Amino acid sequence: MKPINRLQTKLASRFNDLDPDKEGNKNTKFADLIIDEKSLYQTLKQHDLVPSLGWGSEEWQRQMIDYFLLKETHPYLYYRYPILVCPWCGDEECGFISVFIEREDELIIWRDFKLEPDNKTIDIGPFYFKWEDYEKEINKTYRTAGIQ
Repeated sequence: MKPINRLQTKLASRFNDLDPDKEGNKNTKFADLIIDEKSLYQTLKQHDLVPSLGWGSEEWQRQMIDYFLLKETHPYLYYRYPILVCPWCGDEECGFISVFIEREDELIIWRDFKLEPDNKTIDIGPFYFKWEDYEKEINKTYRTAGIQ
């Protein structure tokens, strides 16, 4: 049996108030993805990318939610989705981390994390989530940091 992970989301920001790197940088606020009480953002912070959920325009946020709920495939990544993106603009051209997302019955699986566009494997996961809990958490990310 596969171990079931617990996904939570919460408002977070790129820098805390005392961070010296905050000066001159965009302090993007976003929906952090907490897996088994561990922040995905903090785990992958060395890549200087932020989670793609919970910030940006209304259209962007709805598209990201549709991707993560597998309602829509990515135009060129298909079942891989941008999970962490550029903190300035969210544009994939700036580089991003992608994840392969699939559904097996009542489970959602995140696996095969890659640093793009270099296609470098990141040694994290796989993660298994119960669909019902997962769907609620992903939908909760809408407007986490407002509409920008």
